[in-house]
Amino acid sequence: MKSTVEQLSPTRVKINVEVPFDELKPNFDRAYRKIAQQVRIPGFRPGKAPARVLESRIGRAPVLDEVVNEVIPAKYLEAVRAGEVRALGRPDFEVTRLEDREVLEFTAEVDIRPDITLPDFSSVAVTVDDLELTDEEIDSQLDELRARFGTLTGVDRPAEQGDFVSIDLSATVDGAEVPDATTTGLSYEIGSGQLVEGIDEALVGARAGETKTFTTRLLAGEHAGKDAEVTVTVQSVKQRELPEADDEFAQLASEFDTLDELRDDLRKRLTQVKRMQQGVQARDKVLEALLEATEVPLPEKVVDAEVDNRKHDAIHPFDHDEAAFARALEAEGKSLEEFDSEVRAEAEKAVRTQLLLDTVADAEKVDVNDAELTERIVYQAQRFGISPDEYVQRAQQSGQLGAIYADVRRGKALAGVVRQATVTDTSGNEVDLGDLFGSTESTPSGDGDETQVTGEAGTTDQR
Repeated sequence: MKSTVEQLSPTRVKINVEVPFDELKPNFDRAYRKIAQQVRIPGFRPGKAPARVLESRIGRAPVLDEVVNEVIPAKYLEAVRAGEVRALGRPDFEVTRLEDREVLEFTAEVDIRPDITLPDFSSVAVTVDDLELTDEEIDSQLDELRARFGTLTGVDRPAEQGDFVSIDLSATVDGAEVPDATTTGLSYEIGSGQLVEGIDEALVGARAGETKTFTTRLLAGEHAGKDAEVTVTVQSVKQRELPEADDEFAQLASEFDTLDELRDDLRKRLTQVKRMQQGVQARDKVLEALLEATEVPLPEKVVDAEVDNRKHDAIHPFDHDEAAFARALEAEGKSLEEFDSEVRAEAEKAVRTQLLLDTVADAEKVDVNDAELTERIVYQAQRFGISPDEYVQRAQQSGQLGAIYADVRRGKALAGVVRQATVTDTSGNEVDLGDLFGSTESTPSGDGDETQVTGEAGTTDQR
């Protein structure tokens, strides 16, 4: 086999492949066996008819078709490896010459990972928020903890923000009842924003037994984007009473003996959360700075595929009803054209980010070990509420294991850049993120969303 690679653009190549027929004997043997199983010829058992008999019965063309369809993908991959082509996505094949018993020639046009010139990572400088923690934030955390141990007590007064109500709901659109919006005995905390827009305003001031109506725009379902008249009936009103914040509560709610010890622990936990937030902010800003400082040519077909994937995911909850999806967009004050523009911009950024971080990972010789891959799989399985084994099985069936590996590798690559960058807070103090991103001698695995920075743009490298 002979192959050459022709550069069409920074992100696309044409691979020319020439295969002499003397290399195709194993392919012809398999083709004859396969066709012989499908064709019944008198005097021969299924699969036992000789090649010359098969050809005399069905002709040479079906055999050639079978061979060509098998050979082209295999020889393409062989040419990709031989030419060290960093192919992305699916190629476009074209048979340019087929002379029976002589030669098969074909071309494959495919997007490739472009060559990217990386900046000096030590020149990247970003600023993050100061790490500030107030007593009010400690009090808020303590109140949330107290709320977990609170009790609900019925009250004979109009409902207020923060009260819990038991309600019956129903809705109509153009006079027709909406079955999905009908429920009874629903417990709801006023002000939580967990139900339709306008319900909190309708409930505040209502007493048990009162019925209120209001109009809201539905955001999902077959009536998405349409105005609905909602009727809500209050069955009961309860207020949450919190336990006193004292030593007795500290002993009830924690392993500490005093309220001061509990507050100190909350302070430590909040400080760690804020440090994590600083780390996430630093990571995101370093990535933005890296993207701004680096020219990344975009493979057109890879971007198009990412756009299609994102649109499919967006319309899927609407059963792929484009009209219902358009109404939902309208309810959000957005046109379909604006949505398309936003999706393309997001897709381009996702692909650009993946290509950039893949290049960083290659330059820094980043690798992923089994423990790091397992850590990500366990984390993702927990997110989806399934076992790690089931998650792996699903990933294998959908061909996503390689994407999981690539995403962990990109997260580690970005962590390495963050370690080399200069990170300061708004007060001008240098921020040490070593405990979050590791020392310069080690590369963290980057578990969870903290390093999953690239999404699922699917730019599979087929080397």
